[in-house]
Order: sequence, then structure tokens, then C-alpha cells
Amino acid sequence: MPKLWNDTIEAHRRAVRDATLETTASLVAERGMRSVTMSEIAEKTGIARATLYKYFPDVEAILSAWHQRQINQHLEHLAEVRDKARGNQQRLEAVLDAYAQLQRQRIQHQHQPHGAELAAFLHSDEKVASAQRQLHDMLRELIAVNAETGTIRQDIGPDELAGFCIHALAAARHATSNKAVRQIVQVTLDGLRK
Repeated sequence: MPKLWNDTIEAHRRAVRDATLETTASLVAERGMRSVTMSEIAEKTGIARATLYKYFPDVEAILSAWHQRQINQHLEHLAEVRDKARGNQQRLEAVLDAYAQLQRQRIQHQHQPHGAELAAFLHSDEKVASAQRQLHDMLRELIAVNAETGTIRQDIGPDELAGFCIHALAAARHATSNKAVRQIVQVTLDGLRK
């Protein structure tokens, strides 16, 4: 098959998949996981039910795919923020700030009518643990580089300090403003210094 044809088919598949993920996430946020059916998703997405089943076996699989896409986007965002910052200290601070903002957004979603139910389902799988490990590794590397230059304390190892950051920034979930998030980041940074 010609490359253009393959690209067109692949673009169509991506569009169907993305529309399915967005439609499902919207329906579940509106009414809860247990009240959404595959038939309804197919109808709202504008595809045949048989086509939908070629992509996903059930609603839970769609939600898992949607969540994995969210996780990937968050990790890509953190890497992009890190890479745009100049200097080791600025990279660490930028990643901590971006992660804290993501934490604040996460809790806002959980306050939606069916957010807690969805969060309980989505955060119980191995993909979340894998993402946490990737975040931990990113922070550990940034902390280690800063410790070598003397800007971060060296009496506690980078692994432990990365864990400290992740747990400290979880407080941003309950921050009432961007200013409060920034203060949480500053307290976290202060804890990393001597």
C-alpha cells in the first residue's frame, strides 16, 4: 500500500481512538463508570458498536487507555519543563512546580460528581506505579546533579530526597490557589537545602 494511504488509515484510527477516549471520559465524569455502556459510547462517538469492540473490549479498557494517555502527557510535560529550564537549580525547581500544579489539578478532578469513583479505579493499576517510578527517577537525577554542586543537602541520599519531594508536593492537592501551590514548592525546596 502507498505510504499516503497507510498514513490516512493510521490517522483515522488515531482519530477514532481519541474520540472514543474523550467521549468515554466525559460520559463517566457526568454519570459514573457503572452507568456508561459500550453502545452509548459508540453512538456518542459516531462509530458502529462492532468497530468500537475492535478497539476496546469494555468500558474499563477504554478508561485505562484514557488514563495511560493522561499519564504519558503528564510525564512528557514534566520532561519538557525540565528541558526548557536553564541551569540545574532551575530545572529542579521547574519540575517541582509543574508537578505540584498537576497535583492540584488532580484533586480538582476528583471533586467532580463521579471523580472519586473514577480515581479509585484508575489509580489501582501498575501503570500508575510505573509513572511514579519514572517521576521518582527524574527527581532523583535532578537532585543528584544539584547535590554534586552543593546546592542541595548531601546528608540524605537523592533517592530519599526524591521520595520526600513527591510526598511533600502531594500537599498541593489541597492548595486553594496558585500562590499556595508556589508556597508548598518553596517549602519543599527549603527542605532540600541545608
